[in-house]
Amino acid sequence: MSADLTAPTLDAAIVRYQAGAYAEAADAFAVLRAAAPDDATLLRLHGLALTRAGRAAEALPLLARARRLDFAQPLTHLHYGIALLAAGRPARAAAAFRRAAMLAPESAAPWVNFSAALVALNRPQAARAAARRALARAPGDADALHALGRAEAACANPAGAREAFLAATRARPDFAEAWMELGLACYRLGAIGDATQALHRALGADPAHGPAAAALAAFDLLRGDTDEAVARLRAVLARDPGCVAARLNLANALLLDREAAEALALLDGAVPPGRDGAHWRAHRALALLLLDRVEAARAELDAIAEPHDAELLILWRRIHLARHDGDAAAADAMAARMAALAGDPAAALPEHRIIAEFELARFHDANNRVAEAFAHWKLGHRLLARMQPFSRSAHAAFIDASIAAFDHARLRDGPHADNRDPAPVFIVGMPRSGTTLAEQILAAHPLVHGTGERPAMHTLMRRLAPARDSATMVRHLATLDAATLSAEGRAFLDTLHALAPDAQRIIDKMPENANHLGFIATLLPGARVILCRRDPRDIGLSIYQLRFFGYHPYAHDLGDLGWYLGQHARLMAHWRAVLPIPLLEVALTDWVEEFRATLDRVLNFLDLPFDPACERFYAQRRLVRTASAQQVRRPVNARGIGRWRRYADELAPLLAELDAVAAG
Repeated sequence: MSADLTAPTLDAAIVRYQAGAYAEAADAFAVLRAAAPDDATLLRLHGLALTRAGRAAEALPLLARARRLDFAQPLTHLHYGIALLAAGRPARAAAAFRRAAMLAPESAAPWVNFSAALVALNRPQAARAAARRALARAPGDADALHALGRAEAACANPAGAREAFLAATRARPDFAEAWMELGLACYRLGAIGDATQALHRALGADPAHGPAAAALAAFDLLRGDTDEAVARLRAVLARDPGCVAARLNLANALLLDREAAEALALLDGAVPPGRDGAHWRAHRALALLLLDRVEAARAELDAIAEPHDAELLILWRRIHLARHDGDAAAADAMAARMAALAGDPAAALPEHRIIAEFELARFHDANNRVAEAFAHWKLGHRLLARMQPFSRSAHAAFIDASIAAFDHARLRDGPHADNRDPAPVFIVGMPRSGTTLAEQILAAHPLVHGTGERPAMHTLMRRLAPARDSATMVRHLATLDAATLSAEGRAFLDTLHALAPDAQRIIDKMPENANHLGFIATLLPGARVILCRRDPRDIGLSIYQLRFFGYHPYAHDLGDLGWYLGQHARLMAHWRAVLPIPLLEVALTDWVEEFRATLDRVLNFLDLPFDPACERFYAQRRLVRTASAQQVRRPVNARGIGRWRRYADELAPLLAELDAVAAG
């Protein structure tokens, strides 16, 4: 060995590598190699640093050369295999790890990496056996436990994966990768709270961990926090453009908003290997379908050699193609396959199974198969209910507390903020009651700015009283003094006006703000409220038929949904009686039956002049991020009125609850 391996420069390079500064370490090893180009150890260390820096293609020739020069050294085979695996060549990597295990029979590391290669080769049972061999050689070793967790996850055993990842984090509390995969295992088990906590632990251990940040953004998206999710993902990609998880999750968010061109551009370039590649091509195919590039979408799907756990996504895109081709039999056959996979917890991520159930319901509904459609809606909601449990007693307590805490005396004589700014307009009501339509019509007015569904009010309430939608939160908000309300009101208004400095009216269209009108009246005494109404039977049907992003736990059981609608009506009756700020009610049928008269009434309520742009609201190109995005691109029509009658038999539990409210 011609290099002096005790030289300070080598020590410094190793220190950089151990600190995670892989690119700097690679540069340092390259300098050392200039003086000793045939030193197998330096070749190996340089190659390993390049691999960890994401430059496996550069590393492979160096590691292959080190292996030839020192074939009896187990580490040359081990590190060569690590680079092969990083380069997407798991079969050759597995062979290299086997050789390393033969040369170092007592070492756990070859078996840890062999297990990873077997997972990539879709051989989960063998991967589990390899991880157990690693543990036999190093009981309690964090890397071996992590390998076992990944193998258990690949074996569709999320409970076993969770236990292994938990053990890995106990053995090494700063093990960011294990924390991240623990979060994913908890997610597969429906434990969203535990999953989120694990991802935060991953980022606490490694703030730059792109996949953990990308997974956390995916959970933001599930909660309906689209803007926050997109911002988080863009931040990850600004820091690490090569983070595949961030690209996939951002593409998914863009596709939900039908931003197909941007999603397609995001997924341009080399397709990643393995599972990520299948998801990559599936997202590209959907973007191409949205852009009416049917044959390009077909070619993208045809290029997927192994679907991994993306088969549900692929099948739904194939159904689109079959329908385009007029092949109803093929579409039905693929729908049957989708149904089987959606019912198998091992087949896909929970979110993909949920989406599949709702897409299958829509497919059957479009083919006039009402019973089949409702069966899939029930299955989809059953999956969602595991992540969003609902308590009637807790919600009833919240309603009772709202009525008691924000009664006539409190709202008439109690503390209020000192602002009287008339700009804020809150459009509220149940989801699917016409809130998006009302905002779209008003946002066409040149003096009005529509902000969409802003979470700002909920964020403020959670900060002031951190107990979500609970009786305790309401009672606390009702006790805030005038100084606090004034300061918080000014801050809220400053942020609101920054969105549209020249607008006379700024709309906040979060439907759930209907629950908090008492607090809003004390915080923003100059605000106005437009309460949207619709036949609760049509609202119930529409909510049940849609996959809502966000927190809607009441929606997953028809009986609970009918009961919740009744509670909503009870609270709205209270606000009508006591609210000190102006409130205007607008029924969806008002727009349908008397559009111009309703428009005049709403504009008068807001002290705005008539503008003909409001009559052409559907021509606006503003981004709409709600389930009504497509409807508000068309003129007002009566298609959504009375739809519940077609499904009266299936809606029986909901109708019974509504009847009970009416009778009471």
